[in-house]
Amino acid sequence: MRARDKAIINDLYRFRCMSRDDIADIHFGDMRNPTKEANVVLKRLRRDGHIDANTQMQPYVYFAADSKIKRSSQKIAHFLGIVGFYRELIRYEAPTVFDIEPKLGDKGTPEPDTFTIWKGTPFFIEIQRSQYSERIMSEKITRYERYYYEEEWRYASWQPKDRPPVFPYIWIISEVNYRLASSCLRFVQSKSVAELIERTETPQYKAVR
Repeated sequence: MRARDKAIINDLYRFRCMSRDDIADIHFGDMRNPTKEANVVLKRLRRDGHIDANTQMQPYVYFAADSKIKRSSQKIAHFLGIVGFYRELIRYEAPTVFDIEPKLGDKGTPEPDTFTIWKGTPFFIEIQRSQYSERIMSEKITRYERYYYEEEWRYASWQPKDRPPVFPYIWIISEVNYRLASSCLRFVQSKSVAELIERTETPQYKAVR
């Protein structure tokens, strides 16, 4: 099996599922015709039993052959949103860490969609495809505040060795701009990565570089 084949399969495990366009962009972006090249490789990997696909979706959505995710699962859109966010990040700079649905502790701890270190800064990412109520947002903030004060994050393996520990920004990707307030948490809100990049010259966003 070729190195690119293995990388595609590894990403299908990591992201749970990916569309043809996700795979073309991430793994064939340096080629003259990424879509055509991706189609050829994905067809071969399906034929050889290494991957599976939901062919009812356009473009096709791919899974590792032994993935337990139902090919019609409602969570597919959620995981594709995470891949889409990753694709946006790498257009500017590849993250040094990108953990999907990290387990931060027992029930009641925050459940971010991803934890990433990007441009040298740690973020908990919340990707919201629909508008949340004030009550739900308040509950999310309360979970993060509780996690902050428990201080287990100070001893995470990703913390810098040469300076004091830092709590990640909470970056909310949403069409809605929420009114958020906390005495200990730092928030970033944007509709996309590109929108945040456009705002990084303003004083309140310089810290996220």
